[in-house]
Amino acid sequence: MRLAQRCSKLDSSGIRKVFSLAAQMKNPCNLSIGMPDFDVPEALKEAAIHAIRSGQNRYTLTAGIPPLVEKILETYRRRGVEAEDAIVTSGTSGGILLAFMALLDPGDEILVPDPYFVMYKHLANFIGAKPAFVDTYPDFRLRREALEAACTPRARALIINSPNNPTGAVYTEQEVRMAIEFARERGLVVITDEIYEHFVFDGEFPSPARMAPGALVLSGLSKSVAMTGWRIGWALGPKELIKAMTNIQMYTFVCAPSPAQAAALQALDYPMEAVQAEYGKRRDIIYEGLARAGFRVQRPVGSFYIFPEAPGGDGDDFVRRCIEEELLVVPGSVFSERATNFRISFASPGETLRRGIEILARLAGG
Repeated sequence: MRLAQRCSKLDSSGIRKVFSLAAQMKNPCNLSIGMPDFDVPEALKEAAIHAIRSGQNRYTLTAGIPPLVEKILETYRRRGVEAEDAIVTSGTSGGILLAFMALLDPGDEILVPDPYFVMYKHLANFIGAKPAFVDTYPDFRLRREALEAACTPRARALIINSPNNPTGAVYTEQEVRMAIEFARERGLVVITDEIYEHFVFDGEFPSPARMAPGALVLSGLSKSVAMTGWRIGWALGPKELIKAMTNIQMYTFVCAPSPAQAAALQALDYPMEAVQAEYGKRRDIIYEGLARAGFRVQRPVGSFYIFPEAPGGDGDDFVRRCIEEELLVVPGSVFSERATNFRISFASPGETLRRGIEILARLAGG
């Protein structure tokens, strides 16, 4: 069978490979998957059950049920973000695909700070566009000179992921304003992926959306209330762009799951401060443990990831050694054009984190 050439642009996700490997192990120490270890709150489960039982099981409007669309817009207004329109997407990942398809033609480029969320590179390539990588090593900060080095006349957009997956970096207000000014000068659309916005452990989150009128904001409920399998995300921004994304969704996803949309009306206001405080403690456990073990590592400010440099600078080889010890982490090359680091998810109980630190320290010492 001859497959379309675009299929060759997609490799099996390195994260999913580790996920499959975990299923084959009896007692792995799994620090690989970016999935909250708490369950969806009971009140939100009941809201979805009620929606199912009351017949809210049919297609919704392509852009989402109107009360949810309005609530998303109102939620962001309270945060100082005035957007013209919004769409409910099938997860934030669905929003990324819709945004790329609406904005990027074949041959166009999108500026992507490196390290990056794995989907950015592959989805850009899939639709015939090109990711232009902005170097943020060694401290994972945004710099004007790196943006200038990556930007060509084919650049169409800049995507900012803060809090960042895989590094845990949260860009400062100064960095964000600099990047937005750069985008304005070059005529770039700013896409701000804020799926980890509720996981900021030190200080306030300087949202790019508040500083960039006309930016496209992407977020969702997979991380904040653990609805990873419910596939509820959203995008908000300029009316023309949201309309284009809605048209594409009409012929792809059709709409986000209807019972989950009903539950999302409550989820947007659900208090999760206690869980987020717990994740802050876990951040301290993993960072301090790695630092004691002698790893070169930046202290995460947000998300629930940490991205240490591998001993010897070969992240792929170090991850192979970890797997031999039944410790599952992800090679940094999955998220970067470099292979020097590896990603740890600290969305796991403290006991699991301490077990992982013990294995990592032993491997680093050997």
